[in-house]
Amino acid sequence: MQRLLYILAYPILWLLSILPMRILYIKSTALYFLVYYIIGYRKKVVKDNLALAFPEKTQQERNRIAKQFFKHLCDVIFETIKAFTISEKEIRKRFVVTNIEILEPYYQNDKSILLMAGHYGNWEWSGILNKLMQHQAHAVYKPLDSKQFDALVKKTREHFGGIIVSNKKIVAVLFRKWKKGIKTLTYILSDQTPKVGAFKHRDTFMGIYVPMFTGTEELAKKLDFAVLYLKVEKVKRGYYTATFVPLVDNPKEYPDFQITRMFFDALETQIREKPEYYLWSHKRWKLRKV
Repeated sequence: MQRLLYILAYPILWLLSILPMRILYIKSTALYFLVYYIIGYRKKVVKDNLALAFPEKTQQERNRIAKQFFKHLCDVIFETIKAFTISEKEIRKRFVVTNIEILEPYYQNDKSILLMAGHYGNWEWSGILNKLMQHQAHAVYKPLDSKQFDALVKKTREHFGGIIVSNKKIVAVLFRKWKKGIKTLTYILSDQTPKVGAFKHRDTFMGIYVPMFTGTEELAKKLDFAVLYLKVEKVKRGYYTATFVPLVDNPKEYPDFQITRMFFDALETQIREKPEYYLWSHKRWKLRKV
């Protein structure tokens, strides 16, 4: 069944991906009205999450954020589809890295990097980073159940030469390259919800006490990699900037879980400034403690 679904879906996705962005955004607007007003996809989840994160805001204010979020989410869906075939020239124009030069000293000092990021702005266009730096780019992902769609995701994210590695293999891959002296930069979405019983630490995220994913910090300490935060901001529809924000250069010098806290502090600051660009449709706070 999954193979049949892939055979039916792939030609449609490919044809959509070769359309100009202005046409895709027309379709995004139509999808927003369908998703928000007719289907109501995860509307309750979004509104519940916003109520948890922003109890000080009025219902009207949270409803406004929810609508803006769904508009942004539909844009990201079509931007992800566009990533199948987008040219390097176009994505460089639409996803601008403001301070790529900050990576040069790390490379010269033989320092690999773990790049922490959240589900904020557009996380799917970060593959262009591989074309901009000397480090060998990697990104961590969780494989899909469907082999066909999993292969499509990997192919899309490796469009500009980066290497996509599953979350279960990344430690071994980076360790081998570290032993060989290969300098790497690894992109990790670090605001994921850990599985029940598979976490070591709880802390607050948007004021809510939840399990924290600490694997990035642990890996940094094990291999002595620098840790940076990728601050992605939406400038306007279809245009983003990305800025590298150094967190720590010598992770072994920091107490356990402090680096994780630094990451969430940086992400929370962005969310509070412009909450509509965070991924509110996932149940990030489902394992919360009161």
